[in-house]
Amino acid sequence: MAAAFPRAQADPLLIDLSLSEVARGKVMVAAKAGRPIPAGWALDAQGRPTTDANAALEGSMLPMGAATSPKGAMLALVVELLVTAVIGANFGFEASSFFVDEGNRPGLGQVFIVIDPDALAGRASYLERVEVLVAEMLRDEGVRLPGARREALLRQAERDGVDVADALLQSWHAH
Repeated sequence: MAAAFPRAQADPLLIDLSLSEVARGKVMVAAKAGRPIPAGWALDAQGRPTTDANAALEGSMLPMGAATSPKGAMLALVVELLVTAVIGANFGFEASSFFVDEGNRPGLGQVFIVIDPDALAGRASYLERVEVLVAEMLRDEGVRLPGARREALLRQAERDGVDVADALLQSWHAH
């Protein structure tokens, strides 16, 4: 799930999160390295909790907060229904993976909900209210605004370029 909230004189607030306890990519990294994953991240293909990253990739990810509350599962259900049932796309369990070449036609859906502040409180009011909240958040030491690191890295990459490991570059040229 992702959301972007523009700001008047600063980078937008960019929120991008997996509704599972951890993003599937972290499990893939653990599987590739032969490392176990923490309990509470995933289930195996039979629906049993697992710390085996490979078994988790054959099973399913647990929703965030699953160990303590059904709230993460309910939020994931809302998003799943919005991006599948509402538009006729495949459910996650019906879709093939983006991470394998075989059968990679997952038929996943996307829904974009765009809200025009001018149609509600007005753009000026929206921008003022966002800054009130941001200022309050920044009163706490160590708070990072969502998207700030990503935007800074983007500007740095645009200015300095991006280093690519030789092995990755060679594997790309091999394809």
